[in-house]
Amino acid sequence: MTPDNAVIVDGAVVIDTVGRIVAVGAGDVMQRDYPDASVRHLRDRLLMPGLINAHCHSGLLRGTAEGLPVWDWLQQFIDPMHRVLNAEEAEAASWLCYAEALLSGTTTIVDMWRFMDGSAHAAQELGIRAVLVPYVGEHPDHDYFETLDTNEALIRQWHGKANGRIQTWVGLEHMFYAVPAAWERAVAISREYGVGLHTHSNESRFDVEETQRRYGMRPVEALDKFGLLDAHRVLLAHCVWLDDREIALLAERGVGVTHNPVSNMKLASGAAPVEKLLAAGVAVGLGSDGEKENNNLDVFEEMKVASLLAKLSKLDASALDSWSICRMATAMGARALGLDKVTGTLEAGKSADLIAVRTDTPRMTPLVTGPLLNLHHNLVHAVQGGDVDLTMVDGRILVDNGQLQSANLRALIDRVNRLTPGLFERRSQWLASHGAVNALGRAADALQV
Repeated sequence: MTPDNAVIVDGAVVIDTVGRIVAVGAGDVMQRDYPDASVRHLRDRLLMPGLINAHCHSGLLRGTAEGLPVWDWLQQFIDPMHRVLNAEEAEAASWLCYAEALLSGTTTIVDMWRFMDGSAHAAQELGIRAVLVPYVGEHPDHDYFETLDTNEALIRQWHGKANGRIQTWVGLEHMFYAVPAAWERAVAISREYGVGLHTHSNESRFDVEETQRRYGMRPVEALDKFGLLDAHRVLLAHCVWLDDREIALLAERGVGVTHNPVSNMKLASGAAPVEKLLAAGVAVGLGSDGEKENNNLDVFEEMKVASLLAKLSKLDASALDSWSICRMATAMGARALGLDKVTGTLEAGKSADLIAVRTDTPRMTPLVTGPLLNLHHNLVHAVQGGDVDLTMVDGRILVDNGQLQSANLRALIDRVNRLTPGLFERRSQWLASHGAVNALGRAADALQV
């Protein structure tokens, strides 16, 4: 995934004892140059950079939060869950979601979640590279999320741990979920610790309309006016409803964007202007969003859907070419996170974050090189996460022969199945005693700053 779209047939990657890539090249040349290296032969496999899931939420609601647009969905399903969630359930969710990510070829995940000390332990033990972003709600009507105090404590405890694999950023669930003083403090924390700030923006028409009603401007303009784009680094999720002025502002301010095509389709949010963002020079990564709005964490699926959604929404079969999508899932995703010197390509000096994808499957057949090269097209339109045979992060093999090596997957599944009935019951009790917010108008009233 280097800029020249290099494809090496019968290639090899040389990795040192601390998990760094030493060299990449033809296999016979690498064996000649490093005669003392132990060799792992991977027949009928494609080696490529690990995928980067640039926006995700751990969770336990898969298949139980269906059929509503985003703001109603938040009020009826998601926010009531956050009110009753406990630390044990939150940690169990992260263990299972990170395992699912590794099994489907993701080596770096951006997770916005709760009680993230547990998420950090899960990332440390499972071996995934993780950017942990607490769900922060600093508003009297949204005091059931994390706070900037707990966010700062997590930064102090975990940022840079696990040989640098774990980063902790500042998170805001949404600009609406925080008062102005919290916006200022969020940016101050980001700059003090040199960490990023991640939030949702321009996800739905309601998001844009409500921001215009409150502040007389569009969401990205409001983020800029209120200083949120002054953080050390900014990553915005969704960015579906952007106008040209907002796109230019994102490019000018060096803001990264995460495209979440499956979630945006499922919640009927719309199709993001990805090609316009890329043309403006904005770094756009791919994200699965959460298990509840997707309903899986397979970034290969995001690649295919990103391609199809672009083509359908523009009625242009050439829209968003396969190389661009492969890059969004790897090198450009790393750039959006500020990790492009660490991961995202197979190059000497970077971390050995790589995956082996099976090529001996009907989905990858025929595999053609030369003028009819179809490798990138097959990766985007044919491969599924289950075709990943090996996942390595920082030189450590975490998935081998399609099996998780760093934890007992059955135990992770059993734990989640044991814990979820209690979560659902407590949420039902809360809804019965408080009632659900059923209309966008009432949702807007609940979100007043």
